[in-house]
Amino acid sequence: MAAKLNPYLQFNGDARQALEFYRSVLGGDLALNTYGQFGQADGPLADKIMHGNLISELGFTIMAADAPPDTTPQPGSNFSISISGEAADGDALRGYFAKLSEGGQVHVPLEKQMWGDEFGMCTDRFGINWMVDISG
Repeated sequence: MAAKLNPYLQFNGDARQALEFYRSVLGGDLALNTYGQFGQADGPLADKIMHGNLISELGFTIMAADAPPDTTPQPGSNFSISISGEAADGDALRGYFAKLSEGGQVHVPLEKQMWGDEFGMCTDRFGINWMVDISG
């Protein structure tokens, strides 16, 4: 699989409804994972979406999640650009993260996460949010 670049949307509790709507418009396959499936079964977000992925019939990809309680998504700025790829592309992806975060702010260091991937989040010096994911 080649590396991909696509939008990652953040919602205030209605990611499931939004992704189901986008599937009704674009068609395709929708995969939803809740916070409860990843170790937060008793938390307030147990049934909320930690990661959703829609791949349309034409190959468009939209990813989305419900925001954690300590953040409030603001319409118009509730998105990131996601770069993702396989371990074979890891050096290039790590380089992108390093360059994108230079002069900006790292929110999640690029490191191994509970779901097995290497993942990081940053805001570049122009205020654009980025996510980098290297499949585990």
